[in-house]
Amino acid sequence: MRKIKYWRLLEKWKKCYNNTMITWDSIYNLLGIKNFIYFITSPGVQDMLFPMKLVFVAFAVFFFCAVMYFYINSSYVQYQFLQDIVEFFSWQPYGIREINKRWKKIMTKVDSGAESDYNLAIIEADDFLQQILDEKGYEGKTFEELINNAGRNILPNFQEILGFHNVRNSIVHNPNYKLELEEAKKILSVLEKAIKNASIR
Repeated sequence: MRKIKYWRLLEKWKKCYNNTMITWDSIYNLLGIKNFIYFITSPGVQDMLFPMKLVFVAFAVFFFCAVMYFYINSSYVQYQFLQDIVEFFSWQPYGIREINKRWKKIMTKVDSGAESDYNLAIIEADDFLQQILDEKGYEGKTFEELINNAGRNILPNFQEILGFHNVRNSIVHNPNYKLELEEAKKILSVLEKAIKNASIR
């Protein structure tokens, strides 16, 4: 008895489901596009549209390849994807490794203790800071304009840096200019902080 009741209930459920089931035909009829859908999907029309399909597929592949090419060869991947990976694994701001490497080369000139060497280190450090600011997009015809345009947000001690730039000019243009080693180390310490601060902004 239980099995008979079960099958009767199942048959009733199937009838209700079939009566209420939404089909594509019912949707097409509702929208009034049944004849058009049947026409456009007919084998004859599909054979006629086949060359056009090939053209659209070719254009899609071409534009996809072009997008991927410009995507990979642009700086977007470098700054939006690789930058995050490098910063995550190195625990350092992106690019700081290259800056540290170049800075070590500058500081090797100070280690010798020779005045000509640490004078050259100050010149290179000053030029390094100018290069970083140029790469960051700050504009200025002179070093002073460049520093002022960078402003306090990038270089809080920019007035001090401008003073050190005058020291750099004295080294370059005045053969009799004398600079003590301790003063040179102080200048280089300030320039190092400025370079690293500007590079991560």
